[in-house]
Amino acid sequence: MKKILIFSLVYYPRFVGGAEVAVKEITDRISPDEIAFDMLTLRDNMAPKEKVGNSTIYRTIPGFIPISLAKYLFPFFACVKALSLARKNHYDATWSIMANYAGFGALFFKLLRPKIPFILTLQEGDPFDYIRKRVGIFYPLFKKIFIKADRVTAISTHLADWAREMGVRTSPIVIPNGVDVRKFQVSSFKFQVEEKERVRQELGFSKDDIVLTTTSRLVEKNAVGDIIEALEYLPENVKLLIIGCGALEPSLRSKVKAQMLEARIYFAGFVSHEKLPPYLWASDIFVRPSRSEGMGNSFIEAMAAGLPVIATPVGGIADFLRDGETGLFCEVGNPKSIAQKVEKLMKDSESRKYIVENASRMVALRYDWHLIAEQMKRKVFNAL
Repeated sequence: MKKILIFSLVYYPRFVGGAEVAVKEITDRISPDEIAFDMLTLRDNMAPKEKVGNSTIYRTIPGFIPISLAKYLFPFFACVKALSLARKNHYDATWSIMANYAGFGALFFKLLRPKIPFILTLQEGDPFDYIRKRVGIFYPLFKKIFIKADRVTAISTHLADWAREMGVRTSPIVIPNGVDVRKFQVSSFKFQVEEKERVRQELGFSKDDIVLTTTSRLVEKNAVGDIIEALEYLPENVKLLIIGCGALEPSLRSKVKAQMLEARIYFAGFVSHEKLPPYLWASDIFVRPSRSEGMGNSFIEAMAAGLPVIATPVGGIADFLRDGETGLFCEVGNPKSIAQKVEKLMKDSESRKYIVENASRMVALRYDWHLIAEQMKRKVFNAL
């Protein structure tokens, strides 16, 4: 049995994004008899040690320390804890989830224990220039996260290219994020007819409305404001369901009010990943006009749920979205372009059906989490 120590800045149950979902889905599908996973993460008032799925979680920093400070302390606390755990657990590898604060922690451990292989997985969605600006004077040290990694995986060719630019010594392995296909697929025709109407009624939408939905953090890169503006070019029965929370929520609500669109937009706030599928099933079109994207689990989940997807040709999206085949591309920063693509899907039922069927088939064949976990085990963990 192999033992792997994971460095992840945040984790279940309080912080759940695409990267955290990926780690849990992968580790839960690998038998503990084959690989035992331990993880170092922030505590956030949770128990200092607990079992989450197949991973044993060690929360390194007391929850009373605000996360704004704790994330800077994490690399040092995590490295110290890793050294302590390594003395008794004899890890076969460490695994950093993203080249962020977790990456620094894994790097410090690698510098002190160079014989233990270091796996780096890139899940970043922010623009690379933005990441470089945030790193600032520590950029040379940041590059060492890439240089010292013994194996690098990336969720898209876009991120794999970035890894090469950052000087990785090994060829990056592209292993995308996935989706629990059975969980997101509409289970029956009965749900489509009855449950869709019930969920819509709860959200204030009628059966005659065309419901656009977006699931994302409400931050600049996800361009939710562009979808709001697109409604001005669309009929009154086109509504928008916004799922997610973030720093831009107050300004987005102000925009909705200023444009007198309150009756057409519903802010659902945070919806847990477990409760997300019914919201997708009750919608008609998924829209996320990203300004940057590492890959985007949300697109794959929407495809699995049977929604046609409208997205921008940025970052890792091009790995799975072929315009007119598995989705439609709109222009970056252009609300009118979003509206045009929505109208196409509204008017051209044959094209819509073709896109949905192609995307659903692609997701089942390439993006099911069972397939992704098997790739990680075979190409990365077993290859150590």
